[in-house]
Amino acid sequence: VRFASNFSPRRTKYRKSQKGKIPLPTGGSTKGTTVEFGEYGLRIKEGARLTGRQLTSVYTTLRRKIKTVKGSQMWMRVFPDIPVTTKGNEVRMGKGKGSFEYWACRVPLNRVIFEIGGMRKEIAKEAFRLASHKLPVKTEMVERGTKPVVGA
Repeated sequence: VRFASNFSPRRTKYRKSQKGKIPLPTGGSTKGTTVEFGEYGLRIKEGARLTGRQLTSVYTTLRRKIKTVKGSQMWMRVFPDIPVTTKGNEVRMGKGKGSFEYWACRVPLNRVIFEIGGMRKEIAKEAFRLASHKLPVKTEMVERGTKPVVGA
């Protein structure tokens, strides 16, 4: 489906990128593991490569749930900026890299990916419960002031 995701970079330096691997925070790094902007956050418990389509689906689910609450806000802490390519089925070796398929982002474990604020805890919990069903990894809800998580 074309335009299934509305998250994509406006322009990139290169059309294709290497596969890479999901970063593993080492050396006591706690970057991105706490809530910075809102009151509640959705933290993923495993490293993953999230596609633009998955993030769009979570975004719309959260927005639909919190739209009814006056003064509610939402922040997205990750963005799909890595082009993923694929080759067709039963294609022989060689003949170059495959064509562009979708945008993705590599998210290390314990990273907060969405934050919401301006609502009661029960509503936030329900919104994140619905959103977590759209993701391929385990998640947890964290509050502002929760201690940062160190590495793996």
